[in-house]
Formats: sequence, C-alpha cells, structure tokens
Amino acid sequence: MSDRLSPAELFALLPSSPEVMDRPWTVDWAAQTSAPADLLRELVPERMEFSTSGSTGGPRSWFRGRDQLLSEARMLADLLADSAPEAVVTFAPPKHVYGMLASVLMPALLGVPVWYVPRFAPLPPEGPRGWAVVSIPWTFPILNRRGDWLDRAERLAFLHSTSTLPESAAELMGRLGERATLTEIFGSTETGGVAHRRWSPANRPWTLFPDVEFGEGAGARGEESGLVVRSPRLAAPEGGTVATEWCMDDHVVRLGDRSFGFAGRRTRLVNVNGHRLDLESMEDRLRGVVRCADLACVPVTDSMTGEHFELWIVPGAEGPPTDRVLAEAVRSAEYRPRAVRVVERIDRSETGKLRRVQSAHVRSEGADA
Repeated sequence: MSDRLSPAELFALLPSSPEVMDRPWTVDWAAQTSAPADLLRELVPERMEFSTSGSTGGPRSWFRGRDQLLSEARMLADLLADSAPEAVVTFAPPKHVYGMLASVLMPALLGVPVWYVPRFAPLPPEGPRGWAVVSIPWTFPILNRRGDWLDRAERLAFLHSTSTLPESAAELMGRLGERATLTEIFGSTETGGVAHRRWSPANRPWTLFPDVEFGEGAGARGEESGLVVRSPRLAAPEGGTVATEWCMDDHVVRLGDRSFGFAGRRTRLVNVNGHRLDLESMEDRLRGVVRCADLACVPVTDSMTGEHFELWIVPGAEGPPTDRVLAEAVRSAEYRPRAVRVVERIDRSETGKLRRVQSAHVRSEGADA
C-alpha cells in the first residue's frame, strides 16, 4: 500500500530519503486549496542540489534554482495537456532532476493525484481513466506484463527521459494503439530538458524547448557534431558559476534552426577498426535474441584497436545462455564483441544508466577470431 503524504510531508523527505525513494507513496494535488504555483513557491527550496549518476565519471553536484525547476515542470505539463490526464503514475526516483520535475512538480502543476511506484511495488488502484505515466527503461517490460491494469485505462500519456527507449516501449505502444502517446525528453542533469519529440516508429527529429537555442559551438546544418546549447535553465556546478552554453555528451545532426537528429552518445559510441558503433542500438537488437535478466555492451580499451566493446549478460531464471544462444547473439551484433561475459549483475543507476559489473567471467564464444 502506498504511503499517503501531504505536499509538506513529501517535501520534508525530498529528495533522497528512503521513504520517498524505496517506498511507494501518493500525494493528492487535486485536494489542495491553494493554487499549485503558489503552493510550490512556498515548498520548493530556492536552490536544489542534484548529482550526476557517475556513469561517465565520478558523481558531481549541480544546483538548480526554484524558478528554473518550476519553468521546466510547466513545460512538461504543457506537453501532456492535450491528453488531459486525471492522475500520474511515476517510476522516476525524485532524487534525480528528471524525477523531481516529472514525479513531483509536474503533477502538482497539473493539479492531479500522483502515485510513485518503485521497483517491485504494486501499480495504483483502479479509478482514473486518463493517466500520465512517467517512465524509465524498466517501466515498459513491467507494463507489458500488466495488461489488466492497462486495459482499464482509456488514455495513457507516457513521458520518458534518461536514456534511449528500449524495444519493449515500441511493443507497448503498438499494443496500446491510439489510446497512448509517448513524449520523449532529451536532456541531462547539467542542462535540464533540452528538446522533446512525440514518439513514432519513423524516428522523428527533436525540437528544442522554447527557451533553448543552439550554442555558438554547435555544428552547421546537416553536419554531425556535439550538441551545444544555451538555456536559462543550465545548472550551476558545485563551487562554480553557470556557463553561457553547454556541450552535451551527445552527437547530433542539426536539421534546422530548432531541430536535430540524434546520432549517438559519445560515451556509448566506439570506433573499432574504422567501424563506428552505437552500443545502445546494439543492445536493443541483442535483447530480442538473448533471454536474460539484463545485458549491456560495454566499451573497453584494446591494445590492438584502441577501442572495443564486450557483451555482458546477466542470466535469467532459466540459467546462463547456451553456447548456441551466445553464438546467435554474436552473429546478431553489428560487430563481433571482443568477449562475452556472464555476470551476476550489472550495476546501474536508479534511472538505468550503466555503472559497473561484479563477478564477471569470460565466455570464449564472444572472443575475436
């Protein structure tokens, strides 16, 4: 059962108390007598600290002001307004900036009840017919197994950030048809939301948020380059000042004055013998071949090629994959991994980003010939 919290009780526990990270909770923003914006100005601290996950280096603190947070939360609420959600169910932990924005502030501005569902917690009870669903990668396989809950909803407006969508998201959207929409947010802890798009199988371009523009270091139209942006919502680093513009950890192709196509993340791109590989896309394909609890394509240094990657697999309930399955996985990969490792677990952040693994051992099926 979810803990019922008042707005004041919720903010007293934010952003990272176990009571709001590990336990399910609900807040009924519809029951408040004050205007949402006025209430949030009383509750939201003037400055809030968020940390990068450590997936691309050591964790680092970044600070966002109250006005920055409320401005972005309003833009997120506007993106879902046409779906007229009656309630929000969120899977995004509030200690991260995406979770604070979409799990806490956006439902308040929409003026609707919100239920937070940590891993393994039950879904909200029946009642609302129109839901906004704040997702992270593991949301989609869970909901794919909960057809009973989905079937009771007339409208489902998904909001997703933090990483590339898993294949299970496309499966779910196909199953739900016109009852569901999926809005993707492109951003980072350092920048907040930068761009958005409505998902479709056609891989639409991204559109900058109204208060974001390309920075001076951005590439020319049609040219692949790092994504450089200017925004009034850039975060301040600990002990530093806000930058004029920010070069993100992403490669994009600029399509127009306010749009771009995503080419890959620099930390998830490797170049092996002249082959430029997007490891996230490769993971999506491999998940359709290997039945397992988790898998990851991990960049590694290599004495011969400089860059390479390994395939790490966490066995599912049926046990480690067979040699035949591993051989099929290697054939399905865009490029042959240097090695395949069966591991006990893949250490990820709360939002699904890769950190490190434990107790790995090599399987020769993946080694380069």
